[in-house]
Amino acid sequence: MSNTKYIIGSFADPDEMMHGIDKLQANNISIYDCFTPMPIHGIEAKLGVKPSRLPIAAFCFGALGTTLGFSLLYYTMAYDWPMNIGGKPSFGMPNFVPVTFEVTILLCALGMVATFFFRNHLFPGRAPRVMDLRATDDRFILAVDANENTDHALIDSLLKEAGAVEVKYNDRKYVSYE
Repeated sequence: MSNTKYIIGSFADPDEMMHGIDKLQANNISIYDCFTPMPIHGIEAKLGVKPSRLPIAAFCFGALGTTLGFSLLYYTMAYDWPMNIGGKPSFGMPNFVPVTFEVTILLCALGMVATFFFRNHLFPGRAPRVMDLRATDDRFILAVDANENTDHALIDSLLKEAGAVEVKYNDRKYVSYE
């Protein structure tokens, strides 16, 4: 059994990489992931990536912010320390709106940043890892899981037919920057 974990096709052009995706999928070869130096529109649909659930997280953080902001105002202004200021009621809803809105935005923004870091495993002190270092500069990388797809020669030939500049066999999941 080989130690190869991934077969990596390096493309110089995004259109050639998209053609490589089509060729691999036409031969029922599953693609592990694509790494590109810039966004490519339509690649998520082509690879079958599910839509993000971040809007659900944003709504939850916003609802939490609204609840906490309103609760804090209600507790301090109407329950714990009610004051008669100019004859106005202690529980004046229009007065609560600006602060509640700002706390909603604050908690939603902070929650989304935390969710982004958690979801992408961007923890402090963690070394960045990528499949191929050139994917951050000028190459479009197409990674195929070698353990799931046993016909390595077919994958190699399909990637080269699609226009791959280089095809490598990687024995590790990631290449470290160090």
